[in-house]
Amino acid sequence: MKSKQRASDLNAMSTDQLSDELLNLKKEQFNLRFQRATGQLENTGRVREVRRDIARVKTLQRQKSASAKV
Repeated sequence: MKSKQRASDLNAMSTDQLSDELLNLKKEQFNLRFQRATGQLENTGRVREVRRDIARVKTLQRQKSASAKV
C-alpha cells in the first residue's frame, strides 16, 4: 500500500485543502456504501482504504489545529 506516500502528500496540505479532501472522501464513502447495499460493489477493499484515509485526514487536521493553538 502507498500510505507513506499518501501521508506525506497530506502533510503538505493546508487546513482548507484537508477539509476539501475530507469532504471528497466522505462522498466517496457514501457512494461505496450505496454500491455495497445494492450489490454493485466490486472492490470491497476500497471501503477500508477510504475509512482509513478519513481517519488519517482527521488526525492531521487535529494535529495542525493543536499546533496552531500553542
